[in-house]
This record gives sequence, structure tokens and C-alpha cells, in this order.
Amino acid sequence: MVSLLDLHRYMGAMGAKVQLPFGQPWRMPPKRPYGASALSGLAACLKGFYLHQCSRLGVNDELLAALEVRRLPTQADRRRGLLGHVMTSMPANPLAPRKGSRPRHPKMLPDGYRPSLLEAVNTARDAMVVTWLADTSLRIGGLTGLHLSDLHLRENAECGDCKSPHLHVCHRWGNSNRSAAKIKPDWAVVDGVVTKGEIYRVSPAMISSYFAYMTTEYAQYAAGHGMLLIQLSGPRRGEPWSADAARGMLRRAGRRAGLSGRVKPQAFRHQITNDVLDVTNGDAFVAKAVGNWASARMVDEVYGHPDLHSPQFAAALEAVWGEGE
Repeated sequence: MVSLLDLHRYMGAMGAKVQLPFGQPWRMPPKRPYGASALSGLAACLKGFYLHQCSRLGVNDELLAALEVRRLPTQADRRRGLLGHVMTSMPANPLAPRKGSRPRHPKMLPDGYRPSLLEAVNTARDAMVVTWLADTSLRIGGLTGLHLSDLHLRENAECGDCKSPHLHVCHRWGNSNRSAAKIKPDWAVVDGVVTKGEIYRVSPAMISSYFAYMTTEYAQYAAGHGMLLIQLSGPRRGEPWSADAARGMLRRAGRRAGLSGRVKPQAFRHQITNDVLDVTNGDAFVAKAVGNWASARMVDEVYGHPDLHSPQFAAALEAVWGEGE
């Protein structure tokens, strides 16, 4: 006998986010995951089919009652409905994915932002911050919360979590600069080595900028607290650098470089995700792994849009308009 739990498990196998073990999703690469609209349509078809079967055959009253749920009407429902002001309830679908706020178009960085910012910064620390944000999808809280022990900038590090050079972003409550990672996966120190947490691959440019900073500014001002980014001037020189200070540095560097708009740390995260999708022909699963995003479906919904200035987009429009004939 089919239950509502079975239908939720089926929706999970199709790509919906459910708090159940459902095995391997059906749509694996190179197929793209279903978006929110496709999953909503699938949930409507699934509900309609089982309502019809249960009511026509007179079986499975438990599933019939579970599917015939109702909800309070929203203001939009009242506006759309005839005599909406007297509505007391609306039919609901327990299988439909939860609707959140419509994601905004992510703010990308302008072309040529990286060399412009690197020319505009004043210190090796600031150049390292620009390089690390540009080459990874690090959040600013995770970057300013890094400790030197979190960095495994060599092949085959003792942690065993990644063979390539990498770093671990670990959520710590006690950082003196109040910086903390947004995501809080488990992490541990085993035999003096940091393991698990959020793992990010490290590029050669990141390693080069790290050593340029460590052998000059860090070696001169470090206070022995073990955190990576430090203040380089003022009465608190040598103490940990805060996320707000890093945001201010990026804002001022962007202004000096003449970049349009305000340079924000999250724009780097959006930019690398979009760039990975471009070079992988829209593979949301690779972009999810690179950016440590929650799901490939979310990456596809937010970033899986066509580039309005790409040659492929222009060629498609010209073919439809008949300009190529």
C-alpha cells in the first residue's frame, strides 16, 4: 500500500530536497537536475494521479486524507479569486517543494576586475585577500577566521581529506576578531592536524601570494595568536583582522581601481561559480563541488541562465529572426 512517505521519497529521488533517505537521484550528470518549476509540476501530477486512483477505487483512505490537505489563503489568492474576501482555505499539495523568496540575479564583478584590484591594493595582505577570494568561493567570514593550522598548502597533507593543496574552513566561536564560518560542518584536530570542515582547493597563485605575505608583513607584525590575517597599522597592529575591515579594504580598492559599483566579497563567490559553469558547459554538479554549495539544483536555478552577450545566444536569436538566411 502506497503511503505519503513513499511519495516524498519518490520526490527526493527526482531531486526535491526532503529529509529522508531516498538513495541515488535519478537525474545524474550529464543530465541537469530538475528546477523548482519542474518539481512543482511533478508534485501536482503525482497528487492528481493518486487522488483519482484512491477516490475511484475506494482504497487507501489514509493516503487520500493525507493528500486532501488545505492551507490558509494568501493575499495573492484573495486577489485572484472570485469573492476572495470570503475565502477561508485553499487546497495544498504536501508533495510540492517549499517555495522561498525568488532568488535575485547574482551580482557579478566587471571584466578585468582582478588585475585592476591587484594594482589598486597597498599591501601584500590585501593582494592575498583578492587572490584568495578570486580563486575560491570562500566567504569573507571564513577567510578572516582562518588559522595557520587550517592551511595545508602541500601535496598529500597528513589530514588525508584532499591530496592537492587545500585549506579547511572551521567554524570557531572564540575568534577574537569575531569572524566565523557560515557553514558549520564537523571538524576535529587529530594528532595536531586539522581535519574535515569545509575544504577548498588552493591554486598556485594563492600559495605564491601567501608566501609573499608571510615572509614580509606577517613576519614583521605577527603577535603569535595563530590567525592568518592581521592588522598592519594602528595601535592594534598584529592583532587579527576583522571581516568588516576586509570589506572596507575591497570597497576602497574598487573605488581606486575605477570599477563600477561596490566591490563586495560575495561577488567573488558568484563570479567563480558562474565561470565554472561557463567552462563546464553548465555542469551544476561541478559548480556545486567547487563552491561548496548546498545543492546542484540551487546552483542551476541561480546561475544556470544564458549569457545575453554570448555568441551562442546571439546566433540563436539570429536563427529565430531569420537573419542568417
